[in-house]
Amino acid sequence: MWGRKILAVGKDEDFLALIKKIENLVSKVLSLAMVIVILVSVCDLGVVLFKQLFTPSYTFLGRTLIDIFGLFLTVLIALEILENITAYLRKHIIQVELVIVTSIIAVARKIIILDFEKTSGIDLIGLAIAISSLAISYWIIRRTNTA
Repeated sequence: MWGRKILAVGKDEDFLALIKKIENLVSKVLSLAMVIVILVSVCDLGVVLFKQLFTPSYTFLGRTLIDIFGLFLTVLIALEILENITAYLRKHIIQVELVIVTSIIAVARKIIILDFEKTSGIDLIGLAIAISSLAISYWIIRRTNTA
């Protein structure tokens, strides 16, 4: 019985069908893992917010607020990655526009939480190049998709 299955996989169509099943399984496992990551991130955000709101502190508007924004954006990035995975499960194609938007959010998060006192000029140049490249890529993709 196993011999026939192994020989059947030798055919191109059967092999591609097996690969497609494995891709689907991996995508589903990644989706479940990402849901767990999102739930843990939201819980972490809730704990940080609760501590900051109910702990007397005079520095809430400083670094703490920036850290909270970073946590919010982390959850948004995780949601975008989950959307990428589920879009792949639905259409079996990678949506480049969605990947670029996720990347822009990730770079924006990095810029928001960046400590400029500890950041070198070369790091800032790298971030500027990354955000410029992503913006141009997004513009090209949007222009191509609407044409």
